[in-house]
Amino acid sequence: MKTMINSGNKYITVIGGANVDITGFPNDRFVLKDSNPGKVKVSLGGVGRNISENLVKLGMNTKLISVVGDDLYGKKILDECNAIGIDMSDSLILKDTSSSVYLSILDEQRDMNVAISHMDILDKINIDYIKSKSYIINNSKLVVVDTNLSKEVIEYLLTSFEDINFFLDPVSTEKAKKVKDLIGNCHTIKPNRLEAEILANMKINDIDDLKKASEIFLEKGVRKVFISLGKDGVFYNDGKDEGLLSLDNIDVVNATGAGDAFMASIVYSFIKGSGIQESAKYGMAAATLALSHEETINPNMSEKNLIKKMEEI
Repeated sequence: MKTMINSGNKYITVIGGANVDITGFPNDRFVLKDSNPGKVKVSLGGVGRNISENLVKLGMNTKLISVVGDDLYGKKILDECNAIGIDMSDSLILKDTSSSVYLSILDEQRDMNVAISHMDILDKINIDYIKSKSYIINNSKLVVVDTNLSKEVIEYLLTSFEDINFFLDPVSTEKAKKVKDLIGNCHTIKPNRLEAEILANMKINDIDDLKKASEIFLEKGVRKVFISLGKDGVFYNDGKDEGLLSLDNIDVVNATGAGDAFMASIVYSFIKGSGIQESAKYGMAAATLALSHEETINPNMSEKNLIKKMEEI
């Protein structure tokens, strides 16, 4: 087990999805409606779980509240998270229920051709279950929430624990709609440009629009805003300091886990007491590390490597 910094009795709680990712890769040109020789990869995924793993790699004492079935995949999620150091002792385990699975088929360019998301089990995390974990939530340093949870549960979380700083990952444009009217209850948000357009109810075409959208969020009560712009970097604003941070010549091996690494690193930097500009640098450093490895979670992610990469920015 890793030695966690700031461990004591305090911890970070992440509430969100944990699933098994099954990905198929063809050896040659992908042919529809045919059997394609290739490889199949099985790994752990889920936004909440991915953020949790990055946090643990950064030395953060982390609890993950999620839900799994008592099937083979559920056992894999629990066993591997335990081995990594993610505390899932407060997660819900359901009998006779299928764990969350994401099945994708990629083409010869490694772009997604088709996918099936079987994540119905996340609806089993209801308000009563969250109430039963009130002690855990109230004693957290902060809570990270992903929008794979139901709207009702997210609303209950964001309105019932007033002393907790919530960090929100909107996950997707469709799921961001769940929190459009609740965004002011979050301390920190990390939407991408499209998600920010949904949340701010405006188009974002340039840096002036980024500033305007971030100010809408700040006026609603958000303390720190990070708008991810993919290869163009990140725009940040906390009402005192704002700016656009970009990097040149990033070699992208796998873009899947960059957002999860970014969120984990801004949580890490918040715990360290960093200002928003430094947090943005940590975020970009973590995203760069994630982008540089074929695995969703870079096995080389660590506090030491994050600081080293951040100093290069």
